[in-house]
Amino acid sequence: MGLDLIIKECQAGNIKAQEQLYRLLAPKLFAACLKYSRNREDAEDNLQDGFLLLFDKISQYRFQGSFEGWAKRLMVNNVLQKYRTVGIFDLVSENMPDTADVEVETDDVSIDFLMKIIQELPDRYRMVFNLYVTDGYSHKEIAEMLGITDGTSKSNLARARMILKEKIEALQGKQLPNAK
Repeated sequence: MGLDLIIKECQAGNIKAQEQLYRLLAPKLFAACLKYSRNREDAEDNLQDGFLLLFDKISQYRFQGSFEGWAKRLMVNNVLQKYRTVGIFDLVSENMPDTADVEVETDDVSIDFLMKIIQELPDRYRMVFNLYVTDGYSHKEIAEMLGITDGTSKSNLARARMILKEKIEALQGKQLPNAK
């Protein structure tokens, strides 16, 4: 069964089609949830909640553009909404340079280590880092999504980069020159 047919069947409430869609998209959508969640368990919960929301809103999908992109945006927005609800973005308004480029030699750093230290970032830093660096949103878009200012988005990104740099340097066991 093709994706469009599966989607149409899901829109009609077909539980078998929902199961097929889940099996088809869960690995990719889990990766998106993992980027924005505190840990694997939260990501699993966010994936389940996200699929419930997806099946609730699937009738709104109009077969324009990528369904996978639509579903990913829905998942990410669902995770961000959970964090907005608990107010993690209300706390920070730091003054850090908005142009802080942090460069670190990462040739000997594994992807698993990078994923681990990104997940260890405080929620607000992790969210901004992932939205800006991995998903390509602008600070203005991030500010609108998270209900913060552009400046707060920029300072959170700068702080996230500094924390990541420190953790990579600790792994490497040496101090790298400060990037300016």
